[in-house]
Amino acid sequence: MTNFVLVHGAWGSHHTWGEVPQRLEAAGHKVLTATLPGLGVRQDELHPGITLTDHIDAVCAQIEEAGIDRFVLAGHSYGGMVITGVAARLGLAIDAIAYVDAFWPDDGEALWHITGPFEHNWYMDKQKHTPGLVRPLMTPDDWVPIPGIVGYHPLLTLVEAVKLTGAETAIPKKAYIFATGYDGTPFPRFAAKAKAAGWDYHEAATDHFVMQNDPELTLRVLLGLVG
Repeated sequence: MTNFVLVHGAWGSHHTWGEVPQRLEAAGHKVLTATLPGLGVRQDELHPGITLTDHIDAVCAQIEEAGIDRFVLAGHSYGGMVITGVAARLGLAIDAIAYVDAFWPDDGEALWHITGPFEHNWYMDKQKHTPGLVRPLMTPDDWVPIPGIVGYHPLLTLVEAVKLTGAETAIPKKAYIFATGYDGTPFPRFAAKAKAAGWDYHEAATDHFVMQNDPELTLRVLLGLVG
C-alpha cells in the first residue's frame, strides 16, 4: 500500500482529480486529496492575504494530520508550485513526485516569473474590482463563482517565490505529464526541462485537465512510481 497526496490547481478544488483518487484506492492505495485555503470546498476561507506559503503549510498540515510518513506527491497546474514547496520541506519522506501539466519553479521563482505577458495582464487587470483576488483565466466579465467548485484565486500566491532547501533533491523518482492539446499552454518549458533531467516523461493528447480526460494515463504514471 502506498500513500498518495494529490494537490489541485488554481481557482478549482480537489474535484479536478476526477476518478483518479477512487481508482487509486480501488488498487489498494491510500489517497489524500489535499484542499487549499480559499479554494473550492474551502471558499469560505478566501481572503486577499492568502499566500503560497499558506497553501504549502496547509498541505503539510493535512499530511501530518493524516499520519502519513512516506508518500508519492502529485500536483496539477498551479499545484506544481505547491508541491515544489512541500518537497522542499518534506523531500526526505517523499518516494516520488509527479507534475501533471504543472508549473515546476526553480529556487526563487514565483509563478509570476514563469508565466508570460498574457497571464501577467490577466492577474493585474482582473483583480481591479476584487483587490487581491483574481478570477479564472478566460472567464467573461459577468463570471460568478460556483460554490465549492471554482472561485477567485488569491493574487499573493502567484507572486510569492518558492524557496528550495535541497531536501527536494532526495526524491528518487520523478515524473512529468504534458498535455499537448492545451492551446496557449505555458508548460512546454517544464516538459523540456523534465525530459532533459531524465524524468519519467509522458504526453497526453488532451486539454489541461489530463486527470479527467485521460485518467488511464494519469493512473499508469502514478502507479508506475510505486515501489
